Amino acid sequence: MTDPVPMDLVGVRIELPTQTPILLLREQGGSRFLPIWIGTNEATAIALALEGVEPQRPMTHDLLKIVTEQLGATVDRVVVTELSDGTYFADLVMSKNGEELTISSRPSDAIALAARTSSPVFAARAVLDEAGVEIQDEGQEEEIERFREFLDEINPEDFERPH
Repeated sequence: MTDPVPMDLVGVRIELPTQTPILLLREQGGSRFLPIWIGTNEATAIALALEGVEPQRPMTHDLLKIVTEQLGATVDRVVVTELSDGTYFADLVMSKNGEELTISSRPSDAIALAARTSSPVFAARAVLDEAGVEIQDEGQEEEIERFREFLDEINPEDFERPH
């Protein structure tokens, strides 16, 4: 795969009205987002990892992290590699004893592990070009709206100097 794009893990959102969890990645240094619909269990696992919550007993992705560490391997990166018929595919790229291992994975599972190991996430440029969505910065949009309201309410007399 050529030229993977670095992505930031924004988090998990709930799509309304279907209440479907969405994993949201944002292109680093860009304005495109990659929404990936995921299962409830995976959404919970990712959200807990992002919030730094450590369960009393390891969940599946915590266990995978522990097993990876005990085997002397590291998680190097996750790459969302493909989108085919509405299904995303990813590679979990690990290293052990200087050897790189690539394991095909569901993006949600690989990213849940990446969130626990602070590993970088990438997307194939072709996937981002096909499924990336431009989302205007919500804060920026609110700021523009407040400025418009300010302009609507202001009068020229407001700028007169007191005598």
